[in-house]
Amino acid sequence: MPFQTEDLFTLLPELVVLVTACVVLVVDLYLREDQKQTNHTLTVLGLLITLGAIGLVGGSDVTTAFGGTYIRDPMSDLLKGAVVLVTLLTFVYSSNYMRERNLWVGEYHVLILFALLGMLIMISANGFLTLYLGLELLALCLYALVAFDRDSKGGAEAAMKYFVLGALGSGMLLYGISMLYGATGGFDFPGIAEVVGREGADNKILVFGLVFVIIGIAFKFGAVPFHMWAPDVYQGAPMPVVLFLSSAPKVAAFAMAARVLIDALAGLQADWSEILIILSVLSMGVGNVVAIAQSNIKRMLAYSTISHVGFIFLGLLAGNADGYSAAMFYAVVYALMSAGAFGVLVMISQKGLEAENLDDLKGLGERDPWLAAMMAILMFSMAGVPPMVGFIAKLLVLEAVVDLGLVWLAIVAVVFSIVGAFYYLRVVKMIYFDKPEVTTPIVMSGSARLAISANGLAVLLVGMFPAALLSLCEAAFVG
Repeated sequence: MPFQTEDLFTLLPELVVLVTACVVLVVDLYLREDQKQTNHTLTVLGLLITLGAIGLVGGSDVTTAFGGTYIRDPMSDLLKGAVVLVTLLTFVYSSNYMRERNLWVGEYHVLILFALLGMLIMISANGFLTLYLGLELLALCLYALVAFDRDSKGGAEAAMKYFVLGALGSGMLLYGISMLYGATGGFDFPGIAEVVGREGADNKILVFGLVFVIIGIAFKFGAVPFHMWAPDVYQGAPMPVVLFLSSAPKVAAFAMAARVLIDALAGLQADWSEILIILSVLSMGVGNVVAIAQSNIKRMLAYSTISHVGFIFLGLLAGNADGYSAAMFYAVVYALMSAGAFGVLVMISQKGLEAENLDDLKGLGERDPWLAAMMAILMFSMAGVPPMVGFIAKLLVLEAVVDLGLVWLAIVAVVFSIVGAFYYLRVVKMIYFDKPEVTTPIVMSGSARLAISANGLAVLLVGMFPAALLSLCEAAFVG
């Protein structure tokens, strides 16, 4: 199919991010050390324009570009908006942290922008080639970001583990893609869906390929038993990188799962639902139980992420529009909650002091009452306490599972949620009822304080008035 100029308009958000990254890369060469704030200004401006571009090209219709390899639909609009918003929060939260540690350089901005570009490509992929292109662009940037602090031995070790295990996960995914290509003769999702609908589970090569593709998806999510990289990477990477890594890529991973399982392999839904049941139960169980034993808050939140992935899988395995929209709602609000929680930790971390241990949060209510209130809201939300948005997200997923007749699975999820509430509430207890071990004042910029306030209050308000976001998620799966 020949190239058409209209295709570029459909790709406007990606083009804005690409141009922003290139501009920052070139401008950084001409900036003195005391002018590095320009990178931040250009990046934030570029991300705000990207949000506008997403709104400009968005709509209820579905458009494809570049011969059907790229798709823009209501699902891509919402998920792109979510990842750009979380990336924007990452830059606002991390400015003081990176500046104090002499890491406030152009490469940091460029790597995150290219990682964002990879996620945007993944979200709009309409075939395995486009999906893999976006996935590898994201992964390569994340490996470099984890090791961004060259003086940190832990960061280098974490990046090496992430790289080795990431290569393994990508290999599994590629092997699955090659099996699906062999069985269907194509890479595009509509073409694969047609063959799958015709042959189904009778074609054993299709089922074989499905298993390996799900392994690749589970690795990118960090689901048990493919979670080995998550705690070590979270602990070793710089805090702002963990903030980014724990939130935005989870939204992109949901998009990857939705495109592959719903768009391409819906005909094998009975098979992949059974696999997701196992992955979700293991993730909720291991994530919540092991998190209790952690004294390092970054590792605790890593296992917390694993448990939340189990809930996202619960929505996906429902195999209907209600389940898909519930899983999408969960992925978006989880990214918001995780960005806020790590944002607070970034602000508490002062020069020479990393807020890595639970003890570092003691007495935060005395040191900074407003920051403590935001952290408490985020912890309550992650625990699923009403009226926070985390409660609504879990309720929607459980409702979809119960409607499917899997009441036992909903009960298992509720039990593990109650187990998980312990370590979230322990953080709130330390914030308000323990004496502070650190008395240095918390210094943050006005923009960071404004952002964390908006982040925390959004978690509360969306929980009380979820209809707007939920209707957008439901619109993505109509028909």
